Amino acid sequence: MLKTYQVEIPNELNRERLDKALAILLPEFSRSRLKALILEEHVWVDGKIAADPKIKVLEGQRIELQEPALEETSLMAEEIPLDVVFEDESVLVINKPAGLVVHPGAGNKSGTLVNALLAHCEDLSGIGGVKRPGIVHRLDKDTSGLMVVAKTDEAHQKLSAQFADRTLSRTYLAFVVGQIMPEGTITQNIGRSSHNRQKMTVRRTGGKEAVTHYKVKEYYGENAVVASLIECQLETGRTHQIRVHLANAGHPLIGDPVYGRAKSNPMLKRLWRENPGVWADTRQALHAAALKFIHPVTGEKRVFTASLPEDLLALQDILERG
Repeated sequence: MLKTYQVEIPNELNRERLDKALAILLPEFSRSRLKALILEEHVWVDGKIAADPKIKVLEGQRIELQEPALEETSLMAEEIPLDVVFEDESVLVINKPAGLVVHPGAGNKSGTLVNALLAHCEDLSGIGGVKRPGIVHRLDKDTSGLMVVAKTDEAHQKLSAQFADRTLSRTYLAFVVGQIMPEGTITQNIGRSSHNRQKMTVRRTGGKEAVTHYKVKEYYGENAVVASLIECQLETGRTHQIRVHLANAGHPLIGDPVYGRAKSNPMLKRLWRENPGVWADTRQALHAAALKFIHPVTGEKRVFTASLPEDLLALQDILERG
């Protein structure tokens, strides 16, 4: 059951940040908890969802906050193997395999990265909420690669700030259909599809700003280019951002079951037929290959890399052989 709070912005909080204003008007909540509720779309300003803690509120605006009830069942620690790249008292960097869901949700009550983390770590940050301890950012279930996890609230706050001011850098490798331009920047707002709530889409109006930079690492094909390996850097971190931007550009990720499978190149289909069982074509060919951030305690710049996993190496081999 939801608990609802309603407040009105007074004159002295005119043009204050939403999260700061709520922290003053609702002192029973910590600012970090309020920020999490805003990001999870539990706050409305004059009847419209406000998902950005930094927006400025105006005198007289009515704010509604709905606090979800805590679930009766607690998360269970599960002994799921983790590929730990780095760990200290504050942070954990893991190389997530494709197929592993990050946190529990509808249809995934267990067997997630969070369940594995609870078994691996004695302590995790609680800022992300009861279902997402330690989770600073996410990767889609079928995207592989590097993630940083916060073991303390201090680490979580500082890493989240690096995401917000874009000092934390993420680099992805993606195999896409066709011959994409050698390099470019895609700047298109992204929002949830009005036809399918499980999908995101490019929005001409509304949505959230999304910026993806890319450059080609390799083209594949003898007489005609059938696929490209590209390196992507995110300036923002929207849900399905790379997948949506590239699909909208006419170069969906190979294997993407949501945004690209129906548009598979006939020449690629021939390669799959000629190499049965090598590439399943059941997950998007996307890998978080590099992660750079400032350590939240030591202030040291840290850089981590993760090579392509076996299934994407197999895909690359098929494409190289043509």
